[in-house]
Amino acid sequence: MKYFGAHVSASGGVFRAPEHAQAIGATAFALFTKNQRQWTAPPLGADAVAAFRAACEAGGYEPSHILPHDSYLINLGHPSAPELEKSRTAFIDEMKRCEALGLDRLNFHPGSHLGKIPVDECLARVAESIDLALACTQGVTAVIENTAGQGSNVGFSFYHLSEIIARVKDKSRVGVCIDTCHAFAAGYDLSSEEACERTFAEFDETVGFGYLRGMHLNDSMKPMGSRVDRHRPLGEGTIGLDAFRYIARDSRFDDMPLILETPDPARWPSEIALLRQFAGQ
Repeated sequence: MKYFGAHVSASGGVFRAPEHAQAIGATAFALFTKNQRQWTAPPLGADAVAAFRAACEAGGYEPSHILPHDSYLINLGHPSAPELEKSRTAFIDEMKRCEALGLDRLNFHPGSHLGKIPVDECLARVAESIDLALACTQGVTAVIENTAGQGSNVGFSFYHLSEIIARVKDKSRVGVCIDTCHAFAAGYDLSSEEACERTFAEFDETVGFGYLRGMHLNDSMKPMGSRVDRHRPLGEGTIGLDAFRYIARDSRFDDMPLILETPDPARWPSEIALLRQFAGQ
């Protein structure tokens, strides 16, 4: 069974996110549990937590089909000790918010070396950051999102993802989210079903499907290998529809949140309907 959705707004309170997901016909969704452009937020109150859980139950949303995302400010591989500590504190808070809401995973971008430390050292810092967060929480998996490779960001290669996982102590609580636009921009071909077979075979060999906890389904404005993260509606970019048809039909992507981050929310209902059609649902 496939679970398709989008990254919906939580404006007005986290309990609104399941309502917004239902409105677009989604069976999965992503959200921010706080303002993604601020370092801190007031703790979630008991009423907010209860309302969110009730809204998820009413909409039929299980934790395994919800993919919360942390703040864009966080850099778990920061080369500066004070900034790294600030990011780690914020990340632990995000993990605790997920724990309070009954969510079982948190999606995040691994970080950036900013040209000041070697890539391997940055990857080690990300892994250590994950270890610290897992030690402070229970039941929440840290889900590393692949990046497009812009600037000094790490995580654009499957090797980076596998290296981070290899260094994390509790491998039962670490996973990955593959963004199709990011993968394509990083040089992984998804432009045909044959290309998808090769790319996901490489992913399985390097990282392993056992670590896949969700996906972001986005077409790409820029060509393969551009290292530029610009999303397009499904079928209107340089990836094309074959990749999304492939994912929708492949059972390895069952029972996880498959999340649209395409640029026009008004089109999410039709894009979800298209994905369901591909999946035969």
